[in-house]
Amino acid sequence: MAEKRRNLVLSGLEPLIITPESVFVNVGERTNVTGSRKFLRLIKEEKYDEALDIARQQVEGGAQIIDVNMDEGMLDGEYAMTKFLNLIAAEPDISRVPIMIDSSKWEIIEAGLKVVQGKCVVNSISLKEGEERFIHHANLIKRYGAAVIVMAFDEVGQADNYERRIEICQRSYDILLGIGFPPQDIIFDLNIFPVATGMEEHRLNALDFFRGTKWVRENLPHAHISGGVSNVSFSFRGNDVVREAMHSVFLYHAIQNGMTMGIVNPEMLSIYDEIPKDLLEYVEDVILDRRDDATERLLDFAENVKGDGSKTNEAVIQEWRNGTVQERITHSLVKGVDAFIEIDVEEARLAAEKPIEVIEINLMAGMNVVGDLFGSGKMFLPQVVKSARVMKKAVAYLLPFIEAAKQVGDKSGNGKILMATVKGDVHDIGKNIVSVVLACNNYEIVDLGVMVPPEKIIAAAIEHEVDIIGLSGLITPSLDEMVYLAKELDKRNMKIPVMIGGATTSRAHTAVKIAPQYRETVIHVNDASRAVTVAGNLLDHNRKIYASDIRAEYDAFRETFLNRSRDKNFLSIEEARKNKLQLDWDNFTPVQPKVIGKQIVEVDLETLVPYIDWTPFFRTWELFGKYPAILTDEVVGEQATSVFADAQAMLKVILEEKKLTAKGVYGIFPANQINDDDIELKDENGNPLQTFLTLRQQAQKTKGAPNIALSDFIAPKESGKVDYMGAFCVTTGFGVDEWAAEFEAALDDYNSIMVKALADRFAEAFAEYLHEKVRKEIWGYAADEVLSKEDLIEESYKGIRPAPGYPACPDHLEKPTIWKLLNVEEEIGVTLTESMAMWPASSVSGYYFGNPESKYFGLGKIKEDQVIDYAKRRNVSTDVAMKWLNPNIAD
Repeated sequence: MAEKRRNLVLSGLEPLIITPESVFVNVGERTNVTGSRKFLRLIKEEKYDEALDIARQQVEGGAQIIDVNMDEGMLDGEYAMTKFLNLIAAEPDISRVPIMIDSSKWEIIEAGLKVVQGKCVVNSISLKEGEERFIHHANLIKRYGAAVIVMAFDEVGQADNYERRIEICQRSYDILLGIGFPPQDIIFDLNIFPVATGMEEHRLNALDFFRGTKWVRENLPHAHISGGVSNVSFSFRGNDVVREAMHSVFLYHAIQNGMTMGIVNPEMLSIYDEIPKDLLEYVEDVILDRRDDATERLLDFAENVKGDGSKTNEAVIQEWRNGTVQERITHSLVKGVDAFIEIDVEEARLAAEKPIEVIEINLMAGMNVVGDLFGSGKMFLPQVVKSARVMKKAVAYLLPFIEAAKQVGDKSGNGKILMATVKGDVHDIGKNIVSVVLACNNYEIVDLGVMVPPEKIIAAAIEHEVDIIGLSGLITPSLDEMVYLAKELDKRNMKIPVMIGGATTSRAHTAVKIAPQYRETVIHVNDASRAVTVAGNLLDHNRKIYASDIRAEYDAFRETFLNRSRDKNFLSIEEARKNKLQLDWDNFTPVQPKVIGKQIVEVDLETLVPYIDWTPFFRTWELFGKYPAILTDEVVGEQATSVFADAQAMLKVILEEKKLTAKGVYGIFPANQINDDDIELKDENGNPLQTFLTLRQQAQKTKGAPNIALSDFIAPKESGKVDYMGAFCVTTGFGVDEWAAEFEAALDDYNSIMVKALADRFAEAFAEYLHEKVRKEIWGYAADEVLSKEDLIEESYKGIRPAPGYPACPDHLEKPTIWKLLNVEEEIGVTLTESMAMWPASSVSGYYFGNPESKYFGLGKIKEDQVIDYAKRRNVSTDVAMKWLNPNIAD
């Protein structure tokens, strides 16, 4: 009987489970003082808030683990590691990923182990100081519950050939298993050394790494492999074209041989399939040691590389039209070209026995290629959505022939999946993208749209006999809807597995809250590419084993989660209030706004274009990187440039045809902090208008750090000073759904998604534009402000505009207070669903705080005592308060 598979499980706030099917795990390297001058400078100057931004950027850029290293001669490494990891723990958007504690000094590693959140990785230990020291460190790491990277290094020195690598790894592995160290928590770093150095002994450096990796994966059960890829190209410093190709080639072969994770700079990585053939040949000759003169040939060739790659002329582009009908159909699908698809499909139909065979054979063969390329990271999301457009056009052409042949009932495809955004939630871009990707992998999609009540989901699942139910949600109340639906499915004894996805969802919430309510499989899905693998596993012949494994993983996670004790890491609400942010109100004079009260605003869309932040636009398409650098990124640059060009073309149509309108309402009012955590707003004459309730951080802070609430940025009533606060709601969403529906009717998901993505960008741009007007003119507390677009994106201005539902104020129940204060629905037509989602979806609302000390922060986890207190202040039941604050409750 085969040994049960043991997966490496790491975690921050969310688990990272590395299975044999997992794609390569990228470790972010910029929070390393030895590798980033900027990070070193910020740590030395104790600018930890800015250092946290670097960590945040890594997570937003797709890093699945963050490497933290504080090894620098002039640093107190223990202090810096402890402080930085404590700060990370209070930032949920960073601490959701696992940490790699990286140091050559054990005392720094242990300092990190004492405070790190979740299950981390220690980088590293080795046998270089002997077995006794190695065992001592390993036992401590095991006690702290961490995984470990073991360097291929012993008392003799660093392993520099195949034989030494396997000798050291075998010995280390045996010792670790002998002390009871879990084998799945062992990660070997086999030392990546430079190639093409001109030295004979370095010729096999890469090949020996590959061979060693393969040997470890085959002979040391459950162990993993890591490494720093950039070392391999050290000989070609200064020639980025060659270095990027070398990294790509090395990584391609390393992964083929079993490399699990590593530190890779995405900006120094080419796409393997797009490396020019001549360069690829020279690089692989070196990496794989295929010729005695490989180094000399690559050195000679490198002198002639200019960096702009090979150019393809029009004649070559059209050569694909000379291929077979299958080759042409596949090319059209992969490239997203629909100009010839009907011609080629008709040719295939005439050659087929039945029209349905063109779908089952020709089109699915092409879409399988698309799915394989996307799954392996060789295609990107915008390309896949364009492929779907071509596929739909082809199927639409074939349908009349299929119906005429009475073959509509023919069963084909991988399965049928119901997709729905749950009741109360209007956001569907992510759901639509997942639907497209699944459709591209031969799944039939039943899309129920947005705001779908549970009874409709259940009825549709039964009517359509679906194989999987996919639920999506962006706002916090959507989580409770998913729990309720799971209960209803269980009551009806349904047997359909459920996939959970969306911005507020997580594996933790799915395991702890949703899965226990339903006897069938419930699984969280992170992104579109993962959805394909999960759906396949849920429906293939081993689905019972897969379902059992998922259930076991979630049960274990839930047990650990529910049994943890965190009280010592939190203050009571009374203690947190005593540690509130203390500003010097005696020496502060609030700036009186030039305009007090509610105002309506309409803006020409052209005015908003300069305020658009394009970086989140690319993130919608799962293209990660900052604009404009992303356009020249070696990995996603070509696709980013293509999708950006399409966006500009649609932007032109929006502006010329006035497809969207921008209207908003805002107001600035006299305000004071009352009862520590509340803010009372009045009119010009001092009459009470509304009271905003805020929540206070309760996590134990480092000495001197306050527990902040938004109310701390407003002068207390007892100060005797009149302060001010604003609120706003803007929208560019009217007409979006209708326009998107036109594209959907034309089988054009790509432009349907594009419309919604651009409308969202305009709404955010409107909010940015209006905030600038408020700062400089309407309130005028920053009348002399001169900031670039980049400064605005980096939020370098004075004052903040947080929004209900976001980290500083996660309670969506504050939105109705804004709606009452500004009369939002009557003034501009934006409404709130029962789950407090704004409709139209391309809308933004929030507050204005003008105090120069105000800043964005994350509330983090809070204790039940604050929830009870909050319920009393809001005059609702504790159950209602818990429903809305659920993700933030620590107990």
